Amino acid sequence: MTTLTADHLTDEQIEALGAELDALRAEVVASLGERDARYIHKIIKTQRGLDAAARALLLFAKYPPAWIAGTAALSVAKILENMELGHNIMHGQWDWMRDPKIHSTTWEWDHASAAEGWKKSHNFEHHTYTNVLGKDRDLGYSIMRISPDQPWHPLHLTQPVYNQLLALFFEWGVAFYDLEVDLVQEGKKSKAAFRHDLKRFWRKARRQLTKDFVLFPALSVVSGPQSVVASMVASFVANSVRNFWAHAVIFCGHFPEGVETFPEEQLEGETRGQWYVRQMMGSANLSGGPLFHTMTGNLSHQIEHHIFPDIPSNRYAEIAPRVREICERYGLRYTTGPLRKQYATVLRKINRYALPRRAETAALKARTAASLAALPVRPADAPVVQQPVRLAG
Repeated sequence: MTTLTADHLTDEQIEALGAELDALRAEVVASLGERDARYIHKIIKTQRGLDAAARALLLFAKYPPAWIAGTAALSVAKILENMELGHNIMHGQWDWMRDPKIHSTTWEWDHASAAEGWKKSHNFEHHTYTNVLGKDRDLGYSIMRISPDQPWHPLHLTQPVYNQLLALFFEWGVAFYDLEVDLVQEGKKSKAAFRHDLKRFWRKARRQLTKDFVLFPALSVVSGPQSVVASMVASFVANSVRNFWAHAVIFCGHFPEGVETFPEEQLEGETRGQWYVRQMMGSANLSGGPLFHTMTGNLSHQIEHHIFPDIPSNRYAEIAPRVREICERYGLRYTTGPLRKQYATVLRKINRYALPRRAETAALKARTAASLAALPVRPADAPVVQQPVRLAG
């Protein structure tokens, strides 16, 4: 756990860093315009085209070529809608366009979690208290131990298993998480508020289930009852593909090796510069090409997203080299790597911290290594100074 945002930096340096990032943000905001509007409209057109093509193909879902093509198109459409559209639009990244159809207050995504509840738990709680123990409920989603500083419970022994179940049903895991059952049990959320959220959850869940498993499959009856069943299976597969993908991208942006966690005391008197540092130290990027970044909703630039959550996602790749240069100049870690490598470290952490003894040992070794690395290195030609021997008595 990090007790200070960056021990080697002075308060003046941290605020200077913050001023640089404020200036970078202002520069990007001032340059937003037609190019950005064309980008988001293109993504919307592409996503809706893929969705329409998928539904048309699945009218004949009993035929394998139509089922494969339709399921693939639907999977990509759902990924684009959740990652590059829903997530980012609900962050307010496109509110500057003043388009009521592409606005954080009106967009409802293709997801089991209702926009209202998600924006509260994600936009406010997670982005405000990123990786702060006891404040950021996204730190393990209240069910997993991914830091040695989190208390261990026997249930964590099974987290390598239920993590995979969470990946398969990720949208439903997020939807249940937004109900904040843990806060109700702790007495921090009233039963009345819980009932209100539960009704909202059921309205959205019923709509999603009806759309994916009743309405659209029913249209496939034009080619026979076999197509109806095959279309239902296609919806399940497409949702599962989207869920696994979103789970991998999000976990790699928050839980790989190199990402820091912070004590609640970190928030006391936290300045703008310190907030920036915490966001950068508590996030991680994924390397890849333009198509990969688009399919992740540009959350492969998680560091840039966490310092500028309301900047349009298409700008993250442009500013990433400048953010990385700032990190390097101030001696801050800029955690990044390919998806396969980062996801492997996430799985290792989930497995490691499922066992308390191994977790504590690993944490102790890591802290010892960090302390040793901070010690000055004696030049090879430096004379050896004999320390005086202290005699007992």
